[in-house]
Amino acid sequence: MNRRALIAAGGLALAAAPARASSPKAESAEAPALGVAGVGLPVIEGGRLRNYVFVSLRLHLGAGKTVEQMRPKEAFFRDALVKAAHRTPFTVPGDWTRLDERALSNALVAAANSISGRGSVTRVEVVAQNPRRRSGMPTAR
Repeated sequence: MNRRALIAAGGLALAAAPARASSPKAESAEAPALGVAGVGLPVIEGGRLRNYVFVSLRLHLGAGKTVEQMRPKEAFFRDALVKAAHRTPFTVPGDWTRLDERALSNALVAAANSISGRGSVTRVEVVAQNPRRRSGMPTAR
């Protein structure tokens, strides 16, 4: 293969890279997010503890917040989430293997407003839900 053609093609690819990075789509995709892994939350039904679900989350940060600013507060976010899950469980009725993502997200955004200021966390994305037990689930009646 012609070495000059390869070098020229590589140079074109490098020249095009900054143009792609400055597109509006790339800027919105680059919003900072803080990952929170492995929070064990209870599944409570009928006043009894039925299971635990381990949840991995991604916190999308608001304007002016960086991951470096928010990382020291990760333990406070985890603590607030566990307390909220025990106070008002995020249980999906009839399913002991997953949690209500909308309720979980709303509780964590509200807690983040009091921990690190209003608008610091814009939304919470549930990346994974892994139940501790997959057997012994309720049957349909």
